[in-house]
Amino acid sequence: MNKSGGMVTVPRGITFQAYAQILTGGVVTQSVLVSIFVTGVGTLLATGVSIMAAYGLSRPGSLFHRGLLLFFVITMFFGAGMIPTYLLVSNLGLIDSLWSLILPSTVSAFNLLILRNFFMGIDRSITEAARIDGASDWRILRSIIIPMSKAVIAVITLFYGVMYWNSFFNAMLYLNDSSKWPLQLVLRSYVLQGQPVPGADAVDTGGAEVAGLPIKMAITVVAVIPILLVYPFIQRHFTKGVIFGAIKG
Repeated sequence: MNKSGGMVTVPRGITFQAYAQILTGGVVTQSVLVSIFVTGVGTLLATGVSIMAAYGLSRPGSLFHRGLLLFFVITMFFGAGMIPTYLLVSNLGLIDSLWSLILPSTVSAFNLLILRNFFMGIDRSITEAARIDGASDWRILRSIIIPMSKAVIAVITLFYGVMYWNSFFNAMLYLNDSSKWPLQLVLRSYVLQGQPVPGADAVDTGGAEVAGLPIKMAITVVAVIPILLVYPFIQRHFTKGVIFGAIKG
């Protein structure tokens, strides 16, 4: 960007002053920490719960597995709606809590079915042999199913990670305290809607403050970089993980 505000193709000088201004304190830095916490805890919790639920639903003899499977499939087409979900979160005392960003999205029926189908594609003779040797379901899941399903688990982990990192709607509904906003809500409010973010312009960087479009672009880059860094390591698992899991079973 030149001095008159126009865009240029080749930058004449590189400066990281905008990044220093938003990451040395204030609302943006706090929102980054909130997003990291929500994404890390939410992804671990959602992946763990989905693996255990998918393993139970993949065992034909497990208790109520057909009824539970039908229940999860129904939730893919009919949701509870915004108001009932808000009332449930409110009655659980999660308003203004970061757990309101994690718990309502813990299990995705779509990801659960992909995991279940992948688990059902594993040769049953392997698990039956382990059971004859005395292995419990926990031992079979930990020592056989999970090691043989690294591809699909990596992809599902990426799905949950991207979902939590990009989520902002739950924060709009359940968080009244702006100090708990995730980065995506700050991005939406400050960059897209042009609303001032309290504390974002009060950062002392030891030099001249940067304001306006460079700050908005810096926030956008900070919001995108984590996904760009993770995706190349997961991309090679997509064909084996998602497509195979969606077809088998």
